[in-house]
Amino acid sequence: MQKEAGVAHRALAHKSTDDVAVAVSDLQPGETLTIEALDGGKPHKVKVLEAVPLGHKIALRDLPEGHVVVEYGEKIGRMTRAVKKGGYVHVHNIRTLRWDYGDTPSAKRETPDAKSKAKATASQKAGAKKGGR
Repeated sequence: MQKEAGVAHRALAHKSTDDVAVAVSDLQPGETLTIEALDGGKPHKVKVLEAVPLGHKIALRDLPEGHVVVEYGEKIGRMTRAVKKGGYVHVHNIRTLRWDYGDTPSAKRETPDAKSKAKATASQKAGAKKGGR
């Protein structure tokens, strides 16, 4: 793997097809990086648009709002705001897929379990009004 001007890598992708890479040191706006992937695929040339702290993600391509982000070759989250290539990707603009049910970023989210509990509570209240337990 090629080094940046004699310095260790500043960011690395897990797979060459990933949408984001991880900063292995603090990244500053204006830096131009060659970000390589651990799988040895084609490297990404990226100009850093905003500060990205160590351990956080940088976009390897433009990521529109609603885009499902891939890291480690796996879907990890959905963009709640668009981010340009070289932008900072973190909790302020991505939502984990763990609690994502395909709704819009600003919509109220309820888990399927919460919905079934709400229905059960409503039917219990209706039964109580009819003289049931």
